[in-house]
This record gives sequence, C-alpha cells and structure tokens, in this order.
Amino acid sequence: MLASAVHMDVAEPPAILGKDTDETCLRRRWEAMLRKGQDSICKAIEECDGQGKFQADAWVREGGGGGISRVLSGGKVWEKAGVNLSVIYGTMPAETMQAARERGAAFAKEVTPGERVPFFACGLSCVMHPRNPHCPTMHFNYRYFETEAGDWWFGGGTDLTPAYLDEEDLKHFHGVYKNVCDKHDPAFYPKFKKWADDYFVIKHRGETRGLGGIFYDDLNDRDPELIVKFAEEALNSVVPAYVPIINKHKEDSFTQKQKEWQLIRRGRYVEFNLVYDRGTIFGLKTGLGRMESIMMTLPEVARWEYDHKPEPGSEEAKIMELFKKPRDWL
Repeated sequence: MLASAVHMDVAEPPAILGKDTDETCLRRRWEAMLRKGQDSICKAIEECDGQGKFQADAWVREGGGGGISRVLSGGKVWEKAGVNLSVIYGTMPAETMQAARERGAAFAKEVTPGERVPFFACGLSCVMHPRNPHCPTMHFNYRYFETEAGDWWFGGGTDLTPAYLDEEDLKHFHGVYKNVCDKHDPAFYPKFKKWADDYFVIKHRGETRGLGGIFYDDLNDRDPELIVKFAEEALNSVVPAYVPIINKHKEDSFTQKQKEWQLIRRGRYVEFNLVYDRGTIFGLKTGLGRMESIMMTLPEVARWEYDHKPEPGSEEAKIMELFKKPRDWL
C-alpha cells in the first residue's frame, strides 16, 4: 500500500488525535499543550501579517493518530508559513532505532536487524519564510517519542535563519531562549546552543543553515514532567522571541539583489531539510508521514546560482563568515 493511502482527510479535526482515554496521561497532556501552542502562534502571526490567514486541514490515519496542518501563503509579511501538528502510531525499522542509540538515547530492549518497533510520536513543527530579505526565517519543533517497550525521549528547539545580519536581533532572540533555559537548568543554554550550531550544518557546503538558537534531542535524563514544563515555556516563547524582530524589519526597503541573496539562502535551507533534517528523513524512511505536511517546511521560491560568491566586504560576505564559523551572541 502506498504511504499516502493511509491518510484520510477529514472536514474537522477530532477533539483528540491520540488513542489514550486517560486525559491525565502524558501523551494526552502533551498533545493538548501543542494544540494550544499551535492556536496561539497562528493567531499572533496573522495579527503581525495583517493580511494572510492560515488555512487548516486535518487528517487521520488508519492505525490511529493524525494531524492538523495550518499553512499561510500569500501574506503581506510571510510568503509562506506553516505550523503542523502530528500524532503518529506505527512501527519503525530496527535500523532507525539503532541510529538513535548511536546518538546516545537509552533503550529498554534490544532490537534485532529486520525487526519493526512499535512507537508513538507527537510533535508540533513550524517554518516561516518572510517576503522581506531583512526579516529572518524561523523554525521550531517540539516533539515527544516513546516505544511500547518503555523507551521515551523529547526533542525540540527554535532557531533563526536570517539572510542579513542585525546583531541586536540575534541578541534578542538568543536572550529570550537563554532566559527560558536558565529557569529550568543553567546548563541547558550553552549545551543546546552548541547543539543547534552543530546540528544545523550543511556538511557538503561547510556552512550552517542559519545563526542558531537552541536544539536538543534524545532528552530523557530527568523526570519527564520537568522536560514537559521546559518545552512548554520554550514553545510559548516563540512569539516574543520572533515577532518583535519581524515588526522591526517588515517595512524595510530592499533591492532586487538583496531579494536574490535571500532566495540563494533559501536554496541552502532546502538542501539542509532534504539531506540532513532528522524529522524529514524519519517521515520519508518510515513511510508514515503525510507528504504535504513533511514538505510544508520548504519555501515556495528558492534559487540556485552556479558558483555564487558574495562580493568581498559586502553584507552578504559578512553574514557568510558567520555561516562558516558560528559565534556567541550573549
């Protein structure tokens, strides 16, 4: 059966996408938290845009679960913005579990080659591509994963991808997330900031996708309730970290050359997402992801110019140095 055949569109999303009947269990509360975050973030982005509206579509899966995709296109500020909620039940190849083990996640049972491991995953992911080259792209993802054998972990983060450098913007964005991290564990920000710098790397280019933020994965080193509280605050900080930057720059004037540079950097964004992004690869390899929701993260327009090199001393060259060598912002 083709992967797309297991997804069925529905006119209205069910009140609960998960199969658990106990509303106090972690799975139910995690889904509810993400749905609340999806609502509030979409509302704030619509208010900032002033023109575009998110169009929502919902889907369910034969084996349980489903999702709610919200996509804004043709906005005044955002060319494309998507916020996608997914709840997935399925099985994944033992090789995928082995890859997680190599990253350091602990497991409750061993798996053998060829075995398929039942799992539950629930996440909220977002990418927003503004029109103005002086407005940065923003991405976030917060997710929970567990297997029937009792394994569990959290992953997530929020990061910024500007085409042009404004140091005050980066100080603001990173400052918001440092404050969130420090409330929960002073070790979080330096660890997760470096993790973002190391993860969002386009290896075949030798450069980062953007200028970072926070990123973490396979997090299961403490009481899960503590991680849920941290993730909830990080998710609720998306708007105060990002929207003030957009409001600052959305009316900035720009040239055709600056727009072309933005599109070249969007091309890099596409390369990272299709070649290295774990969420994209997971969705494609397991065959459980809804294709439109997976590809929602890609911009509507991008550019690949042969052997492009920024002019020495230009603003493009200045930020390119930071893509080659990340720095601290605080």
